[in-house]
Amino acid sequence: MRLFVAHSLPDDVAQSLQRLQTGVPGARWQTREQLHLTLRFIGEVDGREMNAIHDSLSLIEAPAFSLTLHSVGQFGGKRPSALWAGIRPNEALMHLQRKIETALQRVGQPADRKRFTPHVSLARLRGTQPGHVMDYLTDHALYSSQTFPAGAFILYSSLLTSDGSIYRAERAYRLKEPT
Repeated sequence: MRLFVAHSLPDDVAQSLQRLQTGVPGARWQTREQLHLTLRFIGEVDGREMNAIHDSLSLIEAPAFSLTLHSVGQFGGKRPSALWAGIRPNEALMHLQRKIETALQRVGQPADRKRFTPHVSLARLRGTQPGHVMDYLTDHALYSSQTFPAGAFILYSSLLTSDGSIYRAERAYRLKEPT
């Protein structure tokens, strides 16, 4: 089973992202069900490993917080491969991500080699001209969502298909409400 840990997005925030999903030739836009903020990609695991991951994630204690999506960007440099919406800097998010990373390493998952860059993927790009990407980034540079609560994180499974990935929430983990 292929797993990752993420925050889901409220419908109104996802709808604001979907309004941005146009005007880039060669873009394969994410569906509503695919819009999320990945906290940690895990990869392929067996049932025993999944249970250990769940047990470890269920022990995480962290406060709930709020998030705001802010700006757009791209991965791939001169050969753009993806478009994304960024997250306004948020120390509580970074704290939670570090706790998730530690919990996963405790049950034998290798350390994530990539530096955590909080974002929501909007599109995968294939053969898209850099000029089209620059136009898109310029047109949407001032994007900002409304602030929304992050009261839980979710362990998702991912099934790869020819039409893109299908995600299923396996377990949800509540964050503590501030007192």
